Amino acid sequence: MSVDTTHISFANGLLVAALGVSVVFAVLVLLMGIIKVQTIVVEALEGKNKESAPEPAAPAAPAAPAAPAKVAKGSCGGIALHDVPDATAAMVMAIVADELQTPLNELRFISIREVK
Repeated sequence: MSVDTTHISFANGLLVAALGVSVVFAVLVLLMGIIKVQTIVVEALEGKNKESAPEPAAPAAPAAPAAPAKVAKGSCGGIALHDVPDATAAMVMAIVADELQTPLNELRFISIREVK
């Protein structure tokens, strides 16, 4: 008995396509379940490791007096903001650094003022 594979009806084509899509989604759901289980196992193991790890000892020597202002490594000091919110100033500095393709800590901003 031979089967004619050159002519497939539209209904059979839809059935095969639906079966293929359903198999793909079933495998994706199975993979999602496996990933969830792995996540739970890893989090449980990390939680046990954190609980069993000893806490770091407190420093024996008294802390040195704090510097008047902490400056990030590589920065060039302070900046004067004239009626500009901190978030806006940070955004302006980030945009300038991006446009110049230069790291932010290599630039020096003296002041930022809104032009009205």
